[in-house]
Amino acid sequence: MNTALPIRAGTRGSPLALVQTRTFLRLLAAVPGAGQGQEVVINTTGDAVQDRPLADIGGKGLFAKEIHEALLDRRIECAVHSLKDLETELPPDIVIGCVLAREDARDVLLLGDSCGLPTPADPFAALPQAALIGTSSVRRQAQLLHARSDLRIASIRGNVQTRLRKLQEGECQASLLALAGLHRLGIQVPGAVVLDPSAMLPAAAQGIVAITVRAGDTALRGLLVQIEDTASRIAATAERAMLAVLDGSCRTPIGARACLLADGTLTLTGLVARADGSFLLRRTLAGAVSDAARIGEALGASLRADSPADLFA
Repeated sequence: MNTALPIRAGTRGSPLALVQTRTFLRLLAAVPGAGQGQEVVINTTGDAVQDRPLADIGGKGLFAKEIHEALLDRRIECAVHSLKDLETELPPDIVIGCVLAREDARDVLLLGDSCGLPTPADPFAALPQAALIGTSSVRRQAQLLHARSDLRIASIRGNVQTRLRKLQEGECQASLLALAGLHRLGIQVPGAVVLDPSAMLPAAAQGIVAITVRAGDTALRGLLVQIEDTASRIAATAERAMLAVLDGSCRTPIGARACLLADGTLTLTGLVARADGSFLLRRTLAGAVSDAARIGEALGASLRADSPADLFA
């Protein structure tokens, strides 16, 4: 590849996706030898169909299908993704060229006017009895219902601004979002409650932006490695290795969070559950940073072995 030519970066068209793409292009522009960056908005099936759960229309891979096609057709040189939305097995000839520094991976609980005041010990105590919670995430739903079986769930999809508007208009009494998205968009929500991972384990790779590229594009891959965030790559490797072993669908509630400790230890916490919250299994495994993939695989195998087989059907 001639790096003097523009580097076209494919992206979804949501405000958050565009912020993430522009952040990537700024980082790339500082790399010696990189050509001028150019964002290319690509409409995806996952964004176009908003009236049905993702699991009903083919899963989270629908946020990337058209972008993968543009990359393989050479209409773009690379693509910018929220890594939590990227399938664990990428199409042939597409690889993750780099990952950027992770934002805060935690979830945030957004409370409507009918909710009470949260307490640090029990953030869900602020939710009224039988409150209607807006979320399209089975992972969030399962953990909520495991803690509070009285809660009701309403499926809400759309970008961050759309979900905030639906909460304000009273379509639900509370909702949940990734804190990373709010931070990147510079949005502060009064009364928002940041949830400790012990109460709400995040999605695998939540808060990480990944850049995909054609495997054979060695010149661009050489540029991308210069903006790689090593800690984020290690965490992503462990969390996605666990996810790959579990091989769950969009109907399978799965959470994962890797932490790198000061002494070089990597801890990985994983969770599988039923969507109705009636079953939830959570475990943690630790080991050397160099064993990130093995730790993820081992934890995934442990969770799978001790969970009902129908969770992964």
